[in-house]
Order: sequence, then C-alpha cells, then structure tokens
Amino acid sequence: MVRKFLYVIAVLIVLVIAAMIALRLWTKELAEIAFVPREPFVVQQPLDNNAYQDPAMWFSRPGIGVSDPARWQPAMASGDGAPTVAATAAAIPPVGGEAKRNFAVFFIHPTSYMSSAHWNAPLDDQQSQDLARLYIKGMASPFNQASEIWAPRYRQAAFGSFLSDAEAAQQAKDAAYADVLQAFDYFLASVDKDEPIVLVGHSQGALHLERLLRERVAGMPLAHRVAAAYIVGWPVSVEHDLPSLGLPACATPGQPGCIMSWSSFAEPADPGTVLEAYAASKGFDGKPRGTSRILCTNPLTGSVDGTAPASSNLGTLVPDGDLSSGELVPASVPARCDSRGLLLIGDPPEMGSAVLPGNNYHVYDLPLFWKNVQADVVERVNAWQPAR
Repeated sequence: MVRKFLYVIAVLIVLVIAAMIALRLWTKELAEIAFVPREPFVVQQPLDNNAYQDPAMWFSRPGIGVSDPARWQPAMASGDGAPTVAATAAAIPPVGGEAKRNFAVFFIHPTSYMSSAHWNAPLDDQQSQDLARLYIKGMASPFNQASEIWAPRYRQAAFGSFLSDAEAAQQAKDAAYADVLQAFDYFLASVDKDEPIVLVGHSQGALHLERLLRERVAGMPLAHRVAAAYIVGWPVSVEHDLPSLGLPACATPGQPGCIMSWSSFAEPADPGTVLEAYAASKGFDGKPRGTSRILCTNPLTGSVDGTAPASSNLGTLVPDGDLSSGELVPASVPARCDSRGLLLIGDPPEMGSAVLPGNNYHVYDLPLFWKNVQADVVERVNAWQPAR
C-alpha cells in the first residue's frame, strides 16, 4: 500500500513538471486557465486561537515519533571509497568543543497544492497534504540534529496564485501567512526561551519566512535567538530585500545569526522565466528589483558567493525511483555562485523527474547539499552561544 501510494505521488510530481513545461512552451493565458482559480477569493476564517495546540496541525513537532517525516535518516551510499554514515557525521565540525544539539527548528514547507479549485488549500485536501509530507521528508530532514523540529500545516496559497497579478492572489498569500504566523507564535511559546532557534523555508515557505523576519525578527530581541535562517528557493535581492530582513548574509562558515539563501540550476542554465518575474517585482524597499544581484550563499562553502568542487559535497540525497527512500551520495555535485546570484551545480545530476525547465533544480535545492546543510546548521548553532 505504501509503495502504491508513493507511485501516485511520483505521478503527481510528473504532472506538475509537465505543467511547468507547458508554461514555458505556451501562453500565459493557457497557464492561467490551467492553474489560476476562477472563483472569487473566499476570505479564510481565522483558525481557533488554540488551533496549533492540536498535534494534528503539525507535520512535525516533538512527540510525533517515528511517523515524523523530518526525523527520517537517509543512509550513506555504499561503494569503494565512500565514507560511512558514522565517518561523515564525524565531519560535522564542532566549535569550541563538543557539538551542541540543543536547538529548535521552525520549517515552512513549499507549495504542494496544485489545484485551481480554491485560492487556498483546504486542510483536508489529501493530495496536497501527502505531497507536503514528502517535501518535508527530503527538505527538513537535514536539520534532524535539532532537539526539536516544528513544521506546521497551513492553508497555503495555491500554485496558481503565483501566476496571477489579481488581488485575490495576494489575498491568498496573506491568508496563508496568517496561519504560518499563528503557528510561529505557538512554536515560540513552546520552546525553551534560552535555546537558539533556526528558521527554514523553501519556495512559498521562504516567502513567508521573509515576512516573518521583517515583521517579527528585524530590530527585535528575538533576532538574538536566531542561530541561522535558511531562505531557500526564493530570490532575495541584496540591494532591495536583505536590509529589511534584520540579519546579514552568512559571510563565513560558522557565523551565527545570519541568512543562507540559494537557488540551484544545472548547466547550461536557462533561468529566463525566473529572472523575468524577479525583475518585474518590487523589493521590500518599494523599488523594482530589476537586475539587482540575488543573494547567493554557497552551501558547500558556508559563505557568500564562492566556488566549491564536488569533492566538498559531503552527501547529496538522491531519491529512489519510487520516492520511498533515498541515499546520500558524496562528492557528486559541485556548486558556484554566478554573477547574477544563481547557484550553478555543473552538469545535470541524476536526481529524478522533478527537474524544472531550464535545468532548474528548485525541488532539490536542499537535497543536493543534504549533508553539508546538516553540518552547516550545527556549526552555526555551536557558535551561537559564544556570540550571544
């Protein structure tokens, strides 16, 4: 039954990729017909004040146990010269002594609701919820050294809301953010006030994380508790966005209280559609982002820009064909930040069917660097206490 279910998920992802190809080959009008909801926006009633006290409102949180997707642990691929799981784990560099793992992660999952039936995903939509769990398994699991991982369910904005300039599209994003904010407040009330926190968002989740940073972190005491923020798969303008986020870009490995951000493309990269949308958008300072440089922190170097060979990659999470599992393959994917701020990963690696047009490895932004991200967050958390 589980394997059959995962095949269904794989088919759903293939359908999404096919739809993305259609967006490139055909017209904007066709894309809107396929994905943008036709119904008027329906105001989302606020969740109950105590909604996030219910464990069922979380994909991941303390107490869920073996069914928690963020707690999944991939094995290291076997083969001559490949490091063992234990050897690679030992490569996580402690700072100032024994590694400290007492930190809490708040993870916001990416868009998994592809239907045009509603502007916001109903919480009982099984397909989107199952796909979200799959994403969390691959994207939140690098943070499994944390003592706590919290990943909320929320009424995410539909995929079509990112293809439309209609007022309803922004209303859908605002409604999704309202749920995320409520979950974040419960997270803060639940974790130890003396432990560092790590904030992570991918794609739509990264968009909501940016807003959380602007509204709840920048210039506030909470900023001192943030050991790191990972805004992945969503462009951050160095000129027009970064100054509003309240944290600097991560300039060096092991630097606490900073932002890691990247968007992955294999070569030859064709990011035209992404860059066009970025250029036409407005930054947090109200000015057009235009051709301003996108923030690129290299997950293999732990710093802004830079180049690292594949040998620096401790382990890429390569999924099985049916997506039921995967294994860590070391030294297989390089990374370098180009002049635009995109993270280029060399020749297209074999990762599965979810590669987007233009050699866009968006879905794999975190799995490509799974083991390095695991090491990176531990190093920043270890440095947080002395810096504090």
